Amino acid sequence: MTGPDGLNPDPRLLELVARQAVRVAAALPGAGRRWLLVDVAGQRLALVQTGRITGMWRVSTAAAGLDARVDSGGTPPGLHRIARRVGIGAAPGAVFASREPTGEVWRGESDARDLILARILVLDGLEDGVNRGPGVDSRERYIYIHGTNHEDRLGEPVSGGCCRLSVRDVIDLADRVREGDPVVIV
Repeated sequence: MTGPDGLNPDPRLLELVARQAVRVAAALPGAGRRWLLVDVAGQRLALVQTGRITGMWRVSTAAAGLDARVDSGGTPPGLHRIARRVGIGAAPGAVFASREPTGEVWRGESDARDLILARILVLDGLEDGVNRGPGVDSRERYIYIHGTNHEDRLGEPVSGGCCRLSVRDVIDLADRVREGDPVVIV
């Protein structure tokens, strides 16, 4: 089911997918301990531990909305897992490209570039045809949770598909999660 524009999913379908993803995430091994919920409509990310929200951060997801297709610029919906934590121990303003440190450190200066800063939580889609596989693969699209130099835009959907946090918040989050933790994007 798609919405009236033919591209964005029908809100009823999104609600159904959200409920199913939350149920699946909660049932995954270790999920009772810790998992993440990215609320695209609310532009926030919640850390859920033992059934309670133990952290909440403002984020920026895609300007293009929820969309997993290659070149869509959308944030892919559904169930993911943290495949890698990149940058643990790096300087707070460390700049990354293709999951590697560039040696550059952002120090708060104005910069029009869309920098990937501080920490990267690399996401693997877990749902074939939704966010994993040909044409929709989150990992192949380089979809992350990462720090941004555009902290003034947090709370607005302005990214090219990733989930952006402030540098301080992404460092805090990366210290609180582990590889393999589920991530649900709804």
